[in-house]
Amino acid sequence: MPASPSSVADKRRRFHELHRSGCFVIPNPWDLGSARYLQVLGFKALATTSSGFAWSQAALDCGMPREEVLAHLRAMVDATELPINADFQAGFAHEPAGVAESVRLAVETGIAGLSIEDSTGNAAKPLYDLDDAVARMRAARQAIDRAGGDTLLVGRAECFLEGRPDIEETIARLQAYAGAGADCLYAPGVRSPEHIRRVVESVAPKPVNLLVGQAIQASVAEIAALGVRRISVGGALARAAWGGFIRAAKLLAEQGRFDGFADTPSHDTLESLMRVPAGDPSTRGI
Repeated sequence: MPASPSSVADKRRRFHELHRSGCFVIPNPWDLGSARYLQVLGFKALATTSSGFAWSQAALDCGMPREEVLAHLRAMVDATELPINADFQAGFAHEPAGVAESVRLAVETGIAGLSIEDSTGNAAKPLYDLDDAVARMRAARQAIDRAGGDTLLVGRAECFLEGRPDIEETIARLQAYAGAGADCLYAPGVRSPEHIRRVVESVAPKPVNLLVGQAIQASVAEIAALGVRRISVGGALARAAWGGFIRAAKLLAEQGRFDGFADTPSHDTLESLMRVPAGDPSTRGI
């Protein structure tokens, strides 16, 4: 059953509140079942992952068409009572008007937030010129405002992921996106404590999202001490699931062994998880 307007409004309100103080982890499920389990564990919000969803559909990251991504967002919103932030890639358009139309459609799915990247998908010119990137961000902001203004907008500077690991350029882009109306700023690939602090300070008081997509020693508390407001994991949980699947499948195919199925949840455990209505706290700890 689609989410009611009142529940969508409540999700968006709670999502904005999470960004006002403290630090929270916003993990990235790739399908409805993984979203349900993350809710069971007590997370306060979830974010989609373009890579995790694409891999589940035998596609490359950012290889899914807009309509399929929108359908995925609707399904994820309906699967959980938690606010959903959409990994909305580059807005499925080059021109600002096209970005605005895509954002309008995304808002209609009931998401609580969405991100717009400044990557072009063109290896010869991996990032939009700053003026163009700002115009695209401003178009996203205007589309949200026309729809009621309560969907949180995340501005992403992709410099570190696109072969331009320049902290000065990254900060300049994030500040420009903040000025264009982004509510939260995000520079995936930034990792050093010094760079993280500089990003946080450069856009304060607006919140910053940090991507932690690999095993690191730092804890959530240590990251929070740098001023980060939220922590996402991108496709890391999907990759972890794929890792278990690949190990078990290779043992079966190459050695005829079934011990790759050890230490997996039972059929009944997963059935119980899927049977309980979304939001029921009785499943906590499964």
